[in-house]
Amino acid sequence: MTDPQVAILMLTLFIGLVLLGFPIAFTLLAMGVGFGYYAYFQGGIETVSDVFNNNVFYLLNQNTYSVMENDILVAIPLFLFMGYVVERANIVNKLFFSLQMAARNLPGSMAIAALVTCAVFATASGIVGAVVTLMGLLAYPAMADAKYDKSFAAGVICAGGTLGILIPPSIMLIVYAAIAELSPLRLYAAAIFPGLMLAGLYMVYVIGRVMVNPSLAPKPNEEDVPPQREIYWDLLISFVPLVVLISLVLGSILGGLATPAEAAAMGAMGGLVLAVIYRSFSWQKLKESVFLTAKATAMVCWLFVGSWTFASIFSYLGGHTIIEQWVLGMDLEPWQFLVLAQLIIFFLGWPLEWSEILIIFVPIFLPMLDTFGVNPYFFAMLVALNLQTSFLTPPMAMSAYYLKGVLKDKIELMDIFKGIMPYLGIVIFSMVLMYQFPGIALWLPDQLFGEYVP
Repeated sequence: MTDPQVAILMLTLFIGLVLLGFPIAFTLLAMGVGFGYYAYFQGGIETVSDVFNNNVFYLLNQNTYSVMENDILVAIPLFLFMGYVVERANIVNKLFFSLQMAARNLPGSMAIAALVTCAVFATASGIVGAVVTLMGLLAYPAMADAKYDKSFAAGVICAGGTLGILIPPSIMLIVYAAIAELSPLRLYAAAIFPGLMLAGLYMVYVIGRVMVNPSLAPKPNEEDVPPQREIYWDLLISFVPLVVLISLVLGSILGGLATPAEAAAMGAMGGLVLAVIYRSFSWQKLKESVFLTAKATAMVCWLFVGSWTFASIFSYLGGHTIIEQWVLGMDLEPWQFLVLAQLIIFFLGWPLEWSEILIIFVPIFLPMLDTFGVNPYFFAMLVALNLQTSFLTPPMAMSAYYLKGVLKDKIELMDIFKGIMPYLGIVIFSMVLMYQFPGIALWLPDQLFGEYVP
């Protein structure tokens, strides 16, 4: 076999092992080291020490060190910590029920409240699993008690929870910035309007669907509605502090006053202050937040080490080159290249999560952007929108499994899949809309930082 054929075999085996349920990070490490040993093998093993005389081990060591010293990735544990602290401060509970009462006159008021809460909490945490899990425990029982359709309620929570990887401060955008060597500030600015657009389209769909079929989401009983003053007071004390914290974090980043890591540290401190103010702070909750942050950060770091090792070997064997030559040999127009790239990413979202797609497959397309004259920040936003589908596309729709995990036998997995399908169409529609109007992604970063020059 030629080296490029070995690279394609390596990629095929990886996807097959992931589908069989092997841990992704360590599968990447094992595949990278195994095929890397072959790629760098010089022959001539005479002693036991010669077994380890292979450059793949040096590559693994260098990749591990590169991940640990990456300044951009320092923001990840700090943003994670902020999200876990806010989650345990019971602010989200108050916010959901206050929004639900404030929006009671809208069709599907609980669903709208769930989407707004997901969007706000997503900006505070950027953790899809945490948002879907918390809202599954909080919003789904409330909607079930209000006689909401099971699939409809599940779809709202799963779709709203995925907004965390798009709306800044998004962990995914930090990872993308590190991979593509782009400015995280411009990426954050570029993601704000697409994120708000997608959340808005979700809400328009919910209202329109309930207006057509009111039985999906019955209105609340008047006797269950507290006094108006109490509603707005609860909304004020739960919504405003969280929005102020998020605004300060994002504002300091976009205004150039702080790096993402510095802003994340400020956000983590702000989360602790809010927990104290809401009398939700305890050493037990602090230890839980630190433990979950360390656990999630370790997973991300090992995923980076494994992915970079895998990608390095895949490229060394000629895998990237053969795919690039195949794409360029098709003599595509720029719009055809964009469609092809997004279709590949969409289908990869069926078996893989966003992190593997970003770290392994997106770098294949990045060198071709100049050839086709595509703005890398515009391409990044198309990818960011597209990656929403990796959480919503059966059979590996992770948001559906997160929700099923907390609801257990209260709902069937197929009912969740049925509920999330309309949101796949909305994501695709939003991508088409942004393609037709690139200013949705590019206007704000151009205004804040000047027009992008390659």
